[in-house]
Amino acid sequence: MADTNDPRLPSRTFGSVATAMVTPFHDDGSIDVDAGVAVAVKLVDDGCDALVLHGTTGESPTTHQPEKDDLVRAVVDAVGDRAMIIGGAGSNDTAHAVRIAQGAQRAGAQGLLVLSPYYNRPSQEGVYQHIKAVADAVDLPVMLYDIPGRTGVAIGDEALDRLAEHPRVKAVKDATGDVPQGFERMARTGLEFYSGDDSLNFGWLAHGASGVVSVVGHVAAGAYAQMVRAVDAGDLPGARDVAARLRPLVTAIMGGGQGAVMSKHALQLLGVIPTAAVRLPLVQASAAEVDALAAVLREEGVLTA
Repeated sequence: MADTNDPRLPSRTFGSVATAMVTPFHDDGSIDVDAGVAVAVKLVDDGCDALVLHGTTGESPTTHQPEKDDLVRAVVDAVGDRAMIIGGAGSNDTAHAVRIAQGAQRAGAQGLLVLSPYYNRPSQEGVYQHIKAVADAVDLPVMLYDIPGRTGVAIGDEALDRLAEHPRVKAVKDATGDVPQGFERMARTGLEFYSGDDSLNFGWLAHGASGVVSVVGHVAAGAYAQMVRAVDAGDLPGARDVAARLRPLVTAIMGGGQGAVMSKHALQLLGVIPTAAVRLPLVQASAAEVDALAAVLREEGVLTA
């Protein structure tokens, strides 16, 4: 990446190119820790300087402790000296989210991703108190995750402004789809913002975001690192060219709305993981969908066999 001491560039507590990593499973549904380490090593080798474990793409609603901690510990041991390992601490039960966060810290995670409680639709005061309780329970920097399409409740301006005053809250992963709102929030709160939507990565970076938390990074981490370097250098046409080149991959991985599923199939096609097994209620893609994915990966030069 470009010179991190350049005052013209955004601060990057959580790196600049993170992938929201899948959680590989054996065919019997148990976590395949060795395959998880293989994915992490590939992603860091490809250009990631951060990894998010046990986020939505990591099937966080259907993974549990101590298996969450086992994977965090193994990935930290494998690549924690080369990339920031961020543990997801998402739950609609605040006490449970606190336990997940504390477990991630004990396992060696270097940061946390914390989202608003899903399904039970708390008030903004409830959102604030939930996230504050998690941040208070650890000694790690916290990235908020604003994804109202999944949680059912956004992190509103008042709650965000109050959370921005918390000493451990450093950043926001924004998956609201509202880049102008994010641009205004960046200026108002001083928080770092990270794109949480692969189709908007270039737009976020051009607006001053610190980086991306990508799903498509499973197959395009190097290209996203190139995009960040171009934006840092003021080469917006070059960064835009990278974004245009990545559109087929973004559509192939994210077009059906199941990035976790398609990412696993992509990694299996690449020989990184042995199986694309997922846990219900997710199901694997159909043979036709996998064939279409493989065709795009070949056309884009990702899959050569």
